[in-house]
Amino acid sequence: MGFVIAVDGPAASGKGTIATKLAALYGYPVLDSGLLYRAVGMRVLAEGGDLGDAEHATRVARTLDPASLENPEVRTRAAGEAASRVAAYTPVREALRDFQRTFAAQEPGAVIDGRDIGTVIAPQAPAKLFVTATPEVRATRRWKQLTGQGEAVSFEDILADIRIRDERDSGRSDSPMVIAPDAVLLDTTQMDIDRAFDAARRIVEAARASRP
Repeated sequence: MGFVIAVDGPAASGKGTIATKLAALYGYPVLDSGLLYRAVGMRVLAEGGDLGDAEHATRVARTLDPASLENPEVRTRAAGEAASRVAAYTPVREALRDFQRTFAAQEPGAVIDGRDIGTVIAPQAPAKLFVTATPEVRATRRWKQLTGQGEAVSFEDILADIRIRDERDSGRSDSPMVIAPDAVLLDTTQMDIDRAFDAARRIVEAARASRP
């Protein structure tokens, strides 16, 4: 296995942008694992299913086409809510783990962001970050992103979504969102993306320097 960089954290913390920039810096492939769950949730809805139907979500997860991650719909607010719902089902998570672990096994390395990368998908990753920020700051970022995509949403609704998702992600029984014991906490509340990326880069460089 190559040098895996695991970037975990809650929604809109900046982890996706940081992961993408780290991948570009080191020339590694990058996976936003949240897109897998978003794609599952959106396909369930597209098939007329119910997000409360774990069996339907599991069938979709087992036959997920990676090409569906490129669909712009997986980056909508609705997709985020759908992802949070289906991600709570253990069979769905099990169906998607092999894909993520295979991705992590690439040489010379890979970058994966999500909520359980450093704890479940790649617990042996030499570089682990847990990126976070206050709910209000994260809601502002997500509101700007969604309105920039043309969605008509209020800040208050986005903040409520963020808080619900945090509770759901950290409270689920299977692979809850927690900080790995050996992860470095990166709070981006007071940082713009350039400062956040520089801090992340230094964390990764320290991990690279300490690797045998």
